[in-house]
Amino acid sequence: MIRLLFTSGRGPAECRIAVANAVAALTAEAESLGLDTDCVEGPNPDGHGPASAIVIVHGQAAPSFARPWIGAIQWTAQSPLRPHHKRKNWFIGVFELPPLPDPPNAISTVDVRFEAFRAGGPGGQHQNKTESAVRAIHGPSGLTVVAREERSQHRNKALALERLEALLRLQGQLEAVASQNEMHAAHDRLERGRPVKQFKGAAFRAS
Repeated sequence: MIRLLFTSGRGPAECRIAVANAVAALTAEAESLGLDTDCVEGPNPDGHGPASAIVIVHGQAAPSFARPWIGAIQWTAQSPLRPHHKRKNWFIGVFELPPLPDPPNAISTVDVRFEAFRAGGPGGQHQNKTESAVRAIHGPSGLTVVAREERSQHRNKALALERLEALLRLQGQLEAVASQNEMHAAHDRLERGRPVKQFKGAAFRAS
């Protein structure tokens, strides 16, 4: 498992659009490799994109998958908000977060709705073919997670609850980061001339 902070730092709304697109690109790539992800987003003042987001990538292969994403990400595109703006290069940052502290009180299952479904993805003959995969929705926060690694629905429910608890703690961490301007300081440390990934155009395609 690895936890990644995506931040627009002090950047304008275009950088927040880049955050939303980068999160979508990472989660799509992870899904194509059979890796589950959870995400919690920070403030989105005007609907263009979140100022920050935290993505958790699950699985033993998660750290090696996520490492190439850590650093500065460059998006080269004409501003979708200011067509005549001369600037075309927008930068965001991706940072690995340290391990979470010990959890507080457990989530009440009364607040959680479970949905069972058949697990998909890679696995061949070993793929889970019963409806043991679980989607858990936390009513008060609206957060959603998926657990499908275990072969029994009961164990996947327990795993989903653990992931919801982690997301709720990350949500608090994200609010603290925003209020303390820590993500701004982190963004200022980015090496903008050496992006680890580059995307181009309105479709946000890797280059």
